[in-house]
Amino acid sequence: MVHRQGEEGSDLVERWDRVFRCVSAEPRRQIIVSLLDAAPGEVLSLPDAAINPNLSVDIDSLRVELYHQHLPLLAENGFVEWDSNPLTVTHGPRFEEVGALFEALHSSAENLPDPLVNGCQRLEVERQLSSSE
Repeated sequence: MVHRQGEEGSDLVERWDRVFRCVSAEPRRQIIVSLLDAAPGEVLSLPDAAINPNLSVDIDSLRVELYHQHLPLLAENGFVEWDSNPLTVTHGPRFEEVGALFEALHSSAENLPDPLVNGCQRLEVERQLSSSE
């Protein structure tokens, strides 16, 4: 017997696939986390908002990658809006779909395995805050 998914099921799977595809690269994750800390409509400068403070990066290479890879993918899915001159980013109309994933991770930092938390400043802080409550 063949079970056919309805259109709703397919839509849901595609939404999750888009979210996970968009967070599969560190610069995109950093942009999302930076935007979580920004007010809706606030414009963030790039590449600064895409840099993980724990990594050394070639700024010129990152700027090219942002322009040609990362920002178009995030914008295509409605998660961000961006401008090229100057290179900036802000919340997109569907930002909450991807932002909710990181909010859930941050609020569950105390339950995450150490290898996923240690070295990530944001998760380390969230874990400390939850353990002191």
